Parts: sequence; C-alpha cells; structure tokens
Amino acid sequence: MKFDDYHISPKIKESLQELGFKKPTDIQFKAIKPILLGEDVLAIAQTGTGKTAAFAIPVLDILEKAAVIRKARGIQVLVMVPTHELAIQIADVFKSIGKYSSAKIMALHGSTDQEPQIAKLKKGVDILVATPGRLFDLRSQGYVELDYLKILILDEADHMLDLGFIKDIEDIIRYLPKHRQTLFFSATINPVIKKLAYSLVKNAIRIQISPDNPISKNITHHAMAVEMDDKRFFLERLIKENPDSKMVVFARTKVRVERVVAAMQRVQISTESIHSDKTHQERKLTMAKFTTGELKILIATDVSARGIDIPNVDFVVNYDLPEEPENYVHRIGRTGRGVQKGQAYSFFAPEELPLLAEIEKYVGSPLPRVDLDKNAVEETKMVSDGEMHTFKDVMQEIADFENKKQKKRKKK
Repeated sequence: MKFDDYHISPKIKESLQELGFKKPTDIQFKAIKPILLGEDVLAIAQTGTGKTAAFAIPVLDILEKAAVIRKARGIQVLVMVPTHELAIQIADVFKSIGKYSSAKIMALHGSTDQEPQIAKLKKGVDILVATPGRLFDLRSQGYVELDYLKILILDEADHMLDLGFIKDIEDIIRYLPKHRQTLFFSATINPVIKKLAYSLVKNAIRIQISPDNPISKNITHHAMAVEMDDKRFFLERLIKENPDSKMVVFARTKVRVERVVAAMQRVQISTESIHSDKTHQERKLTMAKFTTGELKILIATDVSARGIDIPNVDFVVNYDLPEEPENYVHRIGRTGRGVQKGQAYSFFAPEELPLLAEIEKYVGSPLPRVDLDKNAVEETKMVSDGEMHTFKDVMQEIADFENKKQKKRKKK
C-alpha cells in the first residue's frame, strides 16, 4: 500500500510526496487507519520505526477534514513528550507534514522564557507539543485552554515515567474532556506503563512492533574491555582515526560528560556537551551545530538517547555502559538509521561487567569483543596528545563543574 492509496487530504499527500514518503512503515500501516476512524490506540514501538508520522498524518487529516481549525476554540490536539528536544522535533514533523494545512502548531517546553510562549498561545494554537512541567505551569496560570481538546497523544510514555513525570501527567489528565481520542505510544511496556495506559484509553486498538532483534541490522557492534582511567585515550584514538565522522558519545552522569569534554579539549579535539544542566538555548545551539555537521563530536547523557532523530551519525560510543539495559538499544539507535550503516563501540571497565551481562541478556546475544592486549593499551596511551592526570586533577574538574552550576543558579 502507498500513501497515495489513503483517503487523506490532498494537502497532506502533497507534503508527503515532497518529503519523499512513498510507503508506510509497519507502525504507520497499522496505526493510521484506526486513528482516522477515531479509535484509541495503544502502540508499543521502538524509536526509529516512524511512529511520529504514524500519528501526525492522521491527526492533521482529522483536523483538516472536520474544519475544526477554523471554528474551534482552544487547543485541539495535545502531544505530551519527555524532553525539550523531542518536543521541538515532533512539532517540526507536524509542521512539515502539515505544510499546506492551516493548523497552528507549537512546541512548549521549559528552560526558556515563557513570555514568548504565552504570546503564541494567546494568538491561538491547534496542535500543542509539550513537556509536562511547562505545560502544567502555564495551564495553572490560565494560558493553556484544554476544555475543547479532541485528541491526546502521549509519546515516549515510558521515558516520561522514568523522568518522574507521572504526577504531572495525572494532574493534566484531570483537566481534559472525558470524551476524547487518546493515542498512547511507548517503546517498552511494564506494569506501571500498562496501568497508566489503560487508565487513559478506551477499547484501544493495541499495536506492537517488536522485531525479534531489537537492534538494527545496519549497526556493527564492538565491546572493548578498558580500565576506567584509560577510556579517554581510546576515545581520543577512535576520534583521530575517524576525523570526518560524526559521533555521539554517551557518559553516565553530567559530571562524567564534562570530564570527557575536558579530556578531549586537552588533546585539541573540539566537542560539545548536552545534558539537563544545559539551558534550552545551549542545547538547541549544540544540536543545530551537530545536525548540520559543524560539530562532529557530541558528548551526552541519556537525555539524547531517546527519540531524537539526528542525521548521519557514523559512530555511537558508550563511554560508560548504561545502567538500564534497554538504554543500550536507545543509545545505539542514533546510528544505523534507515539504510545507513553505523558503528557502536562500548567501553567496559571491570566494574561494569554486570551491566554488560544485563545488556547482552536484553539484546539476546553477546556483544562482539575487541581483543586488546597490553601492547595495544600502551600504544594507545603513547600516541595520546594529553598528559596523565592524577586523582587530584579529577577532583578539581568535578569542583570546577559544580562551581559553574552554582554560578548559573545565582544568575537565574
């Protein structure tokens, strides 16, 4: 089946054609028709399956055909998402697909001035893509009107719960019309997710896109046993041996991320970081540079592991193994997207072996090992342009990072 065969607005078909959309993915094929028929949907689908378009296409068509955009008061569609980046990305997908629609679309999120957002809301918004915190704040101030809502969408619901947003979600739900269409999308399902889902949807069409192998076949995996203090040398070597490649490097904490940035700076490698202590504007600028290729190396916490569609990433490096095994899949999903090939390198120290075992259990097979003998380790250290740093130096880096955080708080 092709998109031309769907009974959707010619305006939407025109934009899909311009975007190069020809045939629906599995999640789109299974979700678009029930959504068009007004059914509630509960969908379990991995990142990278095309699920944003799976709800954006029918939702835009519903609004267009019902002519509610021109006549209705208040927000018609609310999409709740866990992060700033995802809010912007999904709003952009709606704008691209709804290019010839009259729908007014807005991304609403925190860590930025609320006054411009309030001004946009006052002018009227049909589709609001929002993070729970800022949404709750502006609703309580009277700037977000949800009385006339037609469709509620929760995307990356499991990640929202991981980030502690369940109370915000439950509070918002109390202000929504009972008679509405609800679309619930999650990458994973567990008892808490299931309880939340079934408290929201009614007689939902259940869709599950779960391939036997949760990892893209386009990705080549490498697992390297590396002492914790030696990881920076191997990252330096990997970057210098692939100077034109785009890489996302994941570390476990904000402090670890900044230590990796500092270590790369000492060897004249340009990197930037992204984590929850960065302002929205800082994160937006960094992501823009990385997307265009101006920035080649992005150092991140798991804030960038879920849902973000970054084009042309050649390597994902797990500088630290994730504590949750499913985050391995989300992290490496930044590469090997579509028909492109990708490489995933995972550095694991002896103390991370239990985490490695959990990851291998989750993905269903051992990660291929890269054998490193003593000579390879010594050679990697010898070719480094950096100096050896003591424990005292590391503690100073952490202290500097905490001082920067305190100064930012005082400025606010």
